Amino acid sequence: MTYRFFKKLTAGEVLISDGATGTNLQRMGLPLGAAGEVWVLENPEAIRTLAQGFMNSGADILLTCTFGGTRIRLKDSNLVDEFVTVNQRAIEITREVVRGSDVLVGGSIGPTGQMLAPLGALTAAEAEAEFAAQAKLMSEGGVDVIVIETMFDLNEAIAAVEGVRSVDQDIPLVCSFSFDRGTRTMMGVSPEDVAAKIGVLDVDLLGINCGRSLVENLEALKRLRQVTEKPIWFKPNAGLPEIDDDGNPCYTISPEEMIDWVPQWIDAGAQIVGGCCGTNPEHLAEIAKAVHALRDS
Repeated sequence: MTYRFFKKLTAGEVLISDGATGTNLQRMGLPLGAAGEVWVLENPEAIRTLAQGFMNSGADILLTCTFGGTRIRLKDSNLVDEFVTVNQRAIEITREVVRGSDVLVGGSIGPTGQMLAPLGALTAAEAEAEFAAQAKLMSEGGVDVIVIETMFDLNEAIAAVEGVRSVDQDIPLVCSFSFDRGTRTMMGVSPEDVAAKIGVLDVDLLGINCGRSLVENLEALKRLRQVTEKPIWFKPNAGLPEIDDDGNPCYTISPEEMIDWVPQWIDAGAQIVGGCCGTNPEHLAEIAKAVHALRDS
């Protein structure tokens, strides 16, 4: 599995990751504020349907529904006792979808949702242990790559990287940050900080996902490309959400609008592209169409 991912990457091929998990599951009926991991157990068919939709749209990589799968995060959904089952089942669902294809499975690891000391009670060692426990299940479950995503704090990202590497030194590893303040994270981390602090660790790709507008995400990508030679994972959200009459977030960037951005992402140095919040299978189909046009040109 490691070989398959690196073979594609080192060949210089631009790969297509999937789109959003949370916002799409909400479109399918997941209550606002509920974790997607709840449906891994209660509505696995919805998880399977979404993954199949992204694969049909042209995704080369599908992420597991394990973004909130650390024991710390699962406490919020009263699923901490199902920690092993949730992660194992989410991996199994995604692997079932890709079986017989060349599509890769990415194990998603998100933040714990807690602030690290001294700003919070969680120590770096405790966070590392939690990330290691989740990464162990992913490694044993046969994912092709682990994707640490939507990070905003350097110390937590370092704990996540070290946690993954403590259980698997060979698996391909992405560490992706969310620049939700334009070109800085909520903790003030810049693309240059990511390259300087995370790029020197044992990670294979640096990344940007979610964030704010497509313009700001592109600027963050350009800045990151200037300060690192590592391949870049890039999954911007479909613009900034607006709140509809029912109080639900609504993303206004259409699939047709998103396709125009793809050549700019690749020109700016992204090697794996996809979408985050608000990006549905229709968006991804347009992203894939643009990538394939560039491949064939």
